[in-house]
Amino acid sequence: MTGTDSPRTPLRVGLVGYGLAGSVFHAPLIAASEDLVLAAVTTGNSERAAEARAAHPGVRVVAKPEELWAPGAEELDLVVVASPNKTHVEVATAALEAGLPVVVDKPLAGTAAEARALAALAEERGLLLSVFQNRRWDSDFRTLRRLLDEDALGEVQRFESRFERWRPKPKGGWRESGAPEEIGGLLYDLGSHVVDQALVLFGPVVSVYAESDVRRPGAEADDDTFLALTHANGVRSHLYVSATTAQLGPRFRVLGQRAGFVKYGLDPQEAALRDGLRPESGSAWGTEPEELWGRLGAGESPLTGGGAPVESLPGAYPAYYAAVAAALRGTGPNPVTAHEAADALDVLEAARRSAREGITVTP
Repeated sequence: MTGTDSPRTPLRVGLVGYGLAGSVFHAPLIAASEDLVLAAVTTGNSERAAEARAAHPGVRVVAKPEELWAPGAEELDLVVVASPNKTHVEVATAALEAGLPVVVDKPLAGTAAEARALAALAEERGLLLSVFQNRRWDSDFRTLRRLLDEDALGEVQRFESRFERWRPKPKGGWRESGAPEEIGGLLYDLGSHVVDQALVLFGPVVSVYAESDVRRPGAEADDDTFLALTHANGVRSHLYVSATTAQLGPRFRVLGQRAGFVKYGLDPQEAALRDGLRPESGSAWGTEPEELWGRLGAGESPLTGGGAPVESLPGAYPAYYAAVAAALRGTGPNPVTAHEAADALDVLEAARRSAREGITVTP
């Protein structure tokens, strides 16, 4: 793994974890990249091991992460950590200490301090440490960034972002566990996405207020959470993440001095990946139908015809791993740094304290 590697030689990737994140998001996107090859997968589950071999013929499957970098193991150029949240820091630390660049699924860690310690370790070793914040490459988010770059709304005053679902019965598993070590609940799951997007768009945060509840019978972790952020530039972000929303609100409502932008519906890429579809060169990957385009205007609700439709840019999850490959070859920057992830974790930690104590918190 050097900047002199031939661009025609794919970089070899070892994937830790083959659950939802590993099998639905990371493995397909790695396999779709011309610059990467999925060389090895770690899973201790025999069914998942069989699924990995069937979906990716020739992949090496091992039971434990350390087998990826043990003496005599096949050489790798990158380790991707898609195992449960509580293992992220431990596995990433071990991979970095073994001399391997690392991508970690969000959240990078349970605390900002842990994230910054990982960043320091990577910098000390001269290794890439990147965080998989795939929602930066959502269709709606890319479209909104374009509108803001074009100053189509004027100075933004309020940003509303919703990642809402209707799941009245808990599914169980570590993602919904109330055990602190699991780092479960929606604040750290979907909240990692909406906070990251708010910081990318509007910069640092000076105050955080949050309300976080456990609504569903039998649920252990937060399943209905609201965050109010005040950015240093004066923009206020209102962020909603919920599994208890019987009527879904707009994905984005962004209000500026001259116009507003409202967008309903989720980016189509996750659903496509879950359905077994894969990005292909020249395909219409990530393209939204016209009826889901957002609307830009002033003075009337988009639901009653207000505003003009804005064509959605295609979603582009493959662009993340293309950027990672470029960073490894020395031809581009790290697409999502550990320091950016730590800044988001500052906000999430402040939100957790705010909800617990009923106060507004300065991150």
